[in-house]
Amino acid sequence: MELSGNKQWKRKTLRQIISQYMRLLTIIMAVVILNVIVYIQVVNEQRQAYENATRTFYQIAQMLDSNQDEIEEVVAQYSETCLSNAEAIAYIIQKDPSVLDSVEELRNIARLIGVDEIHIFDKTGRIFAGTHPEYFDFTFDSGEQISFFKPLLNDHSLKLVQEIEPNTAEEKMMQYSALWSENGEFIVQVGMEPVNVMKVTEKNELSYLFSQFRVNLEAHYYAVDIESGEIVGSTDLDCVGKNLTEIGLDARSFSEYEKGFHAIVEGTNSYCVFQRAGDNYIGRVVASRDLYKRIPQTTIAFVICLTAIAAALNFAVTRYMNRYVVEGIHDINEKLAKIAEGNLDEEIAIQSSVEFAELSSYINAMKKSLLDNNRKMSYVLRKTNMYIGVYEYNEHMRRVRFTEYTPKILALDEKETERLGSDVTAFRKFVDEIRKNSVEGELDIFCVKDQYVKLEEIVDHNGVFGVVIDVTESVRKRKEIEAERDIDLLTGLYNRRGMEQKLSVLFENPKELGRSAIVMIDADDLKGINDTYGHDMGDVYLKEIAELITGWGSENCVAARLGGDEFVLLLYHYDDDAGLEAAIRRLADIRDQKTAALNDDIVVTLKFSFGYSLMEGRNHYQEALREADERMYEDKRERKNR
Repeated sequence: MELSGNKQWKRKTLRQIISQYMRLLTIIMAVVILNVIVYIQVVNEQRQAYENATRTFYQIAQMLDSNQDEIEEVVAQYSETCLSNAEAIAYIIQKDPSVLDSVEELRNIARLIGVDEIHIFDKTGRIFAGTHPEYFDFTFDSGEQISFFKPLLNDHSLKLVQEIEPNTAEEKMMQYSALWSENGEFIVQVGMEPVNVMKVTEKNELSYLFSQFRVNLEAHYYAVDIESGEIVGSTDLDCVGKNLTEIGLDARSFSEYEKGFHAIVEGTNSYCVFQRAGDNYIGRVVASRDLYKRIPQTTIAFVICLTAIAAALNFAVTRYMNRYVVEGIHDINEKLAKIAEGNLDEEIAIQSSVEFAELSSYINAMKKSLLDNNRKMSYVLRKTNMYIGVYEYNEHMRRVRFTEYTPKILALDEKETERLGSDVTAFRKFVDEIRKNSVEGELDIFCVKDQYVKLEEIVDHNGVFGVVIDVTESVRKRKEIEAERDIDLLTGLYNRRGMEQKLSVLFENPKELGRSAIVMIDADDLKGINDTYGHDMGDVYLKEIAELITGWGSENCVAARLGGDEFVLLLYHYDDDAGLEAAIRRLADIRDQKTAALNDDIVVTLKFSFGYSLMEGRNHYQEALREADERMYEDKRERKNR
């Protein structure tokens, strides 16, 4: 009875936990759903605001296009009128040339024809008569505006009409036309103030459009000059002329957030949509309180519905879970806990429902398969030529399961095997210590005592699965091959490949490189020795040179034979240039001072030429190699000449 009561108490606690989590899950789901609903509403309102803004911008663009067509029509008519007036005035003056002597007569003609200025040019392009004596003696070279008509001097058939722009003298907006008189004696230029054109142009200004445009009272519209950031038009007239930063806007947001963005505009949190239109940005700004005013009411309605649904679901699901699931899960968990601790002989037989009965049989089958697989794996690994070990553990297991070769590969004796196998924490620390001894240049390979082990682990929610392989023989063979690949067999020095690898490593660590120099060395008289005594003696000569240049007294030195009779030295990690150059002088002092016995009867002087290059300020050794090589050949030529 006591055991049964204890069991009942545990089940009751589990029900309480499930009930608590169900309530928590219900609350979380309700909060998530509400957030999603609010988010969808916010996005929808923002999308609607963007679409409203886009429609309004389209209407403004349509009005601008319509007004532009009207401007172009008026400009064309005005240009035609301006040219016709010039032809009429030229005809009048040609009929009565005496009017050229009277400014007042020309002004009367200007009033009669309906122009503002008349200028008469002679054949050289100089103004000699007209309605404005202050312009007399101006020429086609007197300004950028008036120079437009200079081609008339070369072609009398031209009839030119200039676009509206500031004139030369007063910077006043004018439209000018000019042509030759029929008799070719003078050029008539008339100027007209484009009053009608300017009035039509005003209709295309954004400030005019905003003043005429019917807009939603909840929204404000702005036009901002792209270059200056000045507000050139707005439904809020107090903002016109201000810089957009003064009302809380930043032009960078216009291009970064084309679909819209939030900003504090005139002290009000607002949603803004701006699009580029020519040289301006046009924007629609709506206060957030107006844009989202429908969201609270909709959200409250959803809260009420969700609360009722969540309460019903919580009651139904909790009741079902307690009745049909909790008890079976509790019984299975007790069995699984024992299996997780390593007791693979534990059997599960929960028959409270068909599903639990099937689950029990599957767990038992899986456990049996796991045991069979371990036995099969151990058998297969024994048949291979490689030592391969496998281990497995998780936080719930008291022991580490591993195959029979695992302790041997990890160099464990019987006592250590028992200690680590029975303590998951100790085994984890043991593996971490192994990982500290990684082999340079090798992936997942570590040094364990006097052998090399490849160790890989798979870590997931099921625990840790590890594989260890004894790769001692392959690693040692690979290291031997790499050593032979990088060493010159004749002299024992680095070969070209080995030297370049050493240089690359040093150049990646400037502090280790320090003050340094590269020295190129060429053995002298090698051809003569080969021809006189044979190539075997030449090889002896090269080995003697190699011993000489590596044993001359410098500790911070790397030597290599590049091929033939060429050698290279890297002198590095010197504190200053003085010590480095002193070492190079010592090298110069020993050449031609040593002898070598090629055999018992032949003794020759060891001779070599060399050149060097200091590494200061260089970021790559190839440049220094070339410079040292050039200096070495200079030294060889000088020695031959001597």
